[in-house]
Amino acid sequence: MHVRKGDTVVVIAGKEKGKRGRVLRILSRKGRVVVERINMIKRHTKPTQRNPRGGILEKEGSIQASNLALWCGKCSAGRRCRVEFKEGSKKRRLCVKCGSVIESA
Repeated sequence: MHVRKGDTVVVIAGKEKGKRGRVLRILSRKGRVVVERINMIKRHTKPTQRNPRGGILEKEGSIQASNLALWCGKCSAGRRCRVEFKEGSKKRRLCVKCGSVIESA
């Protein structure tokens, strides 16, 4: 998968197109990603000991990973990335357009 937990991403397709957020969770088997404040869904819950009032909760739903692009801070846009390997160090993700390193949190 081209995104990691903590990355800043931008939605490139769907009803949330153009919105930006941070990756909270990755559901790799399904190819989906949970991004903060993107694709908010309402969950109707019964009262429990943990939540005695119950009611309607809003939480993030998942979004298909192919509908996301990594956010490049230097370009200020969603970009594809390429991977570069250097001897004796970890792999780095670079912006395809400007070549700057894309950092993850």
